[in-house]
Amino acid sequence: MKKKDFIFTIGLCIFMGVLWVVGMLVMGLWIAVKPKAYIWWFVGIVAVTLIINVWHSMMKDESDLKDPKKEKYQRKVNKRKKKGS
Repeated sequence: MKKKDFIFTIGLCIFMGVLWVVGMLVMGLWIAVKPKAYIWWFVGIVAVTLIINVWHSMMKDESDLKDPKKEKYQRKVNKRKKKGS
Protein backbone atom coordinates (compact mmCIF):
# COMPACT_ATOMS: atom_id res chain seq x y z
CA MET A 1 0.00 0.00 0.00
CA LYS A 2 1.37 3.38 -0.99
CA LYS A 3 1.58 6.28 1.42
CA LYS A 4 -1.06 8.22 -0.57
CA ASP A 5 -3.52 5.32 -0.30
CA PHE A 6 -2.86 4.92 3.41
CA ILE A 7 -3.41 8.63 4.06
CA PHE A 8 -6.64 8.54 2.00
CA THR A 9 -7.94 5.52 3.94
CA ILE A 10 -7.17 7.06 7.33
CA GLY A 11 -8.73 10.39 6.29
CA LEU A 12 -11.82 8.64 4.92
CA CYS A 13 -12.26 6.64 8.13
CA ILE A 14 -11.93 9.76 10.28
CA PHE A 15 -14.41 11.66 8.10
CA MET A 16 -16.93 8.81 8.12
CA GLY A 17 -16.52 8.41 11.89
CA VAL A 18 -17.33 12.08 12.40
CA LEU A 19 -20.29 11.76 10.02
CA TRP A 20 -21.53 8.72 11.97
CA VAL A 21 -21.29 10.56 15.30
CA VAL A 22 -23.10 13.60 13.89
CA GLY A 23 -25.85 11.35 12.53
CA MET A 24 -26.18 9.58 15.88
CA LEU A 25 -26.45 12.92 17.68
CA VAL A 26 -29.08 14.19 15.24
CA MET A 27 -31.10 10.99 15.55
CA GLY A 28 -30.75 10.99 19.33
CA LEU A 29 -31.51 14.64 20.02
CA TRP A 30 -33.74 16.02 17.27
CA ILE A 31 -35.25 13.25 15.18
CA ALA A 32 -37.31 10.50 16.76
CA VAL A 33 -36.36 7.22 15.08
CA LYS A 34 -36.88 3.54 15.80
CA PRO A 35 -33.98 1.68 17.43
CA LYS A 36 -33.28 -0.22 14.19
CA ALA A 37 -32.47 3.08 12.49
CA TYR A 38 -29.25 3.29 14.51
CA ILE A 39 -28.18 -0.12 13.22
CA TRP A 40 -29.02 0.82 9.62
CA TRP A 41 -27.14 4.10 10.00
CA PHE A 42 -24.05 2.21 11.17
CA VAL A 43 -24.34 -0.38 8.39
CA GLY A 44 -24.80 2.39 5.80
CA ILE A 45 -21.75 4.32 7.00
CA VAL A 46 -19.58 1.17 6.97
CA ALA A 47 -20.85 0.15 3.51
CA VAL A 48 -20.25 3.60 2.00
CA THR A 49 -16.77 3.73 3.54
CA LEU A 50 -15.88 0.34 2.08
CA ILE A 51 -17.30 1.19 -1.34
CA ILE A 52 -15.37 4.47 -1.56
CA ASN A 53 -12.17 2.82 -0.35
CA VAL A 54 -12.39 -0.04 -2.85
CA TRP A 55 -13.23 2.39 -5.67
CA HIS A 56 -10.24 4.55 -4.76
CA SER A 57 -7.90 1.56 -4.59
CA MET A 58 -8.99 0.36 -8.04
CA MET A 59 -8.21 3.69 -9.71
CA LYS A 60 -4.94 3.60 -11.60
CA ASP A 61 -2.36 6.01 -10.31
CA GLU A 62 -0.10 6.87 -13.23
CA SER A 63 1.95 9.46 -11.38
CA ASP A 64 4.59 6.84 -10.55
CA LEU A 65 4.90 5.87 -14.20
CA LYS A 66 5.72 9.38 -15.42
CA ASP A 67 9.24 10.76 -15.38
CA PRO A 68 9.23 14.30 -13.93
CA LYS A 69 12.33 15.34 -15.90
CA LYS A 70 10.82 14.19 -19.18
CA GLU A 71 7.56 16.03 -18.44
CA LYS A 72 9.47 19.23 -17.65
CA TYR A 73 11.36 18.92 -20.93
CA GLN A 74 8.10 18.39 -22.83
CA ARG A 75 6.56 21.50 -21.22
CA LYS A 76 9.58 23.58 -22.25
CA VAL A 77 9.49 22.26 -25.80
CA ASN A 78 5.74 22.91 -26.08
CA LYS A 79 6.20 26.44 -24.73
CA ARG A 80 8.90 27.14 -27.34
CA LYS A 81 6.71 25.77 -30.11
CA LYS A 82 3.85 28.05 -29.07
CA LYS A 83 6.13 31.10 -28.97
CA GLY A 84 7.55 30.35 -32.41
CA SER A 85 4.19 29.91 -34.08
